[in-house]
Amino acid sequence: MWDFGIKDILDILIVAWGMFYLYRSSQRNGTLVLFQGILAVLLTWLLVSQVLRMKLLGSIFDSLISVGLIALVVLFQNEIRQALMRVGSRRRWTALMQVFGQNEDEQKQHLWVDALVLACRNMSAQKVGALICIEEFDSLQQYADTGDEIDARLTTRLIEQIFYKNTPLHDGAVVVRSGRILAAACILPVSHNMKIPKELGLRHRSAIGLTELCDAKVVIVSEETGDISLAEHGKVHRKLSPNLLQKMLLHND
Repeated sequence: MWDFGIKDILDILIVAWGMFYLYRSSQRNGTLVLFQGILAVLLTWLLVSQVLRMKLLGSIFDSLISVGLIALVVLFQNEIRQALMRVGSRRRWTALMQVFGQNEDEQKQHLWVDALVLACRNMSAQKVGALICIEEFDSLQQYADTGDEIDARLTTRLIEQIFYKNTPLHDGAVVVRSGRILAAACILPVSHNMKIPKELGLRHRSAIGLTELCDAKVVIVSEETGDISLAEHGKVHRKLSPNLLQKMLLHND
């Protein structure tokens, strides 16, 4: 008789959490059918090897599974990278800094957020497109490295100048860290989520794509309509007023 203990319950919970995490990631990234196919193969392997104990067919499945692990790493490399980034994110280090009172001063945060919101309001009125990525706890350095280094204090005029039409740096995203512009003309990953409304363009899809991979907040100003949007956690909040945008940027999850 099988002894069922706390360790077994923990084992099941960990596996269930992992499967649910992959399911949600596949659902967001449009690879749900692939996930379902892999799940069907795994269940068949367990049935053949563990329940029916068919030696020949079981050995064939064992070989396929061992080779398939490499394929899984390739197919789900984005999800694996996202999980590893969260494990090594700055969230834990920031929490430790808070204990020693070294967290970012709230007054300074209000100042640069105000400058950013004012720039978005002005660009919205003039229908100037913009894409601004705000680093939270997960590092955006790899995306900043794809653009041109700025490393300057965020100001309203600087943001407006970067995204002014036909300037060299306007085509791409700006990466912001703690009130400083790290880089401009940065390249972001594009979301392949099929549920995104078709009227949303490349800026919105890039913003959603980045927030599917990390905890950044991305502000979008539409060049066609002038609407202000904010993407976070793989979702986009559209047609925001400057006041609402400010509140959402200052709100820490």
